Amino acid sequence: MMKVAKGKKIVVFLDYDGTLSPIVDDPNSAFMSDEMRAAVREVAKCFPTAIISGRSREKVKEFVQLSNVYYAGSHGMDIMAPPRPVKSCEGNTPTVVMDKKILTELEEETAKIKGAMVEDNRFCVSVHFRHVKDEDYQILEEKVRSVLENYAGFHLCWGKKVMEIRPTIEWDKGHAVEYFLETLGLSNSDVLPVYIGEDRTDEDAFKVIQRRGQGYPIIVTSIPKDTKASYSLIDPSEVLTFLLRLARWRKSSSSSRSLNQIWGVVN
Repeated sequence: MMKVAKGKKIVVFLDYDGTLSPIVDDPNSAFMSDEMRAAVREVAKCFPTAIISGRSREKVKEFVQLSNVYYAGSHGMDIMAPPRPVKSCEGNTPTVVMDKKILTELEEETAKIKGAMVEDNRFCVSVHFRHVKDEDYQILEEKVRSVLENYAGFHLCWGKKVMEIRPTIEWDKGHAVEYFLETLGLSNSDVLPVYIGEDRTDEDAFKVIQRRGQGYPIIVTSIPKDTKASYSLIDPSEVLTFLLRLARWRKSSSSSRSLNQIWGVVN
């Protein structure tokens, strides 16, 4: 990474759940550790850093509590940047807001299914089923689909133990990465994007980096997966170690440490 990054700019993109925080039974309790927060803060001092999550932007910001990072909620449909100059790209981000009727109907239809939880992410809605019994899942999916039949402008996607209702527009985490790079003036060949994520929705971002032909798409997983990522970290504890090493490398970039010293954590 050192050899490739010489003379180039690194931009860091991070998923939240399962990347900066562990996957937990209650989505509202997915808190990141103080150590992880400190690591992200240090990385953001060294490189432009964005957190792209399927959750609402406000919820992610509430969890992260940092002012020197960019936030993108609802899979990049709701973007907020810290106060710094950016290039104008007005009109390139989606403007479809989730119809509150969908949220209400989903809550009503799923209320009797034990373990189901509906989360309002402003531009999309998540129906969590981590606590739903296997025999009840099919019923839950049918109820969700029945609600969507009345809303042609929205479609159903799946994440890890979650169904997500999104506007039917061409926008995902990959588009969010491209948007950030363009608005920050970092879309040229001198930029190396690093994207760390663990969900299938992060694959869209991995594909963008892969298509660029340079950068580091990194998946967080403890088991082999079919993925567009080129590297892997096992869990958030290894993400923490990697981020600390990345910040440390930047601060001592004049040293001549080997590639294995920087990337040893992914082996």
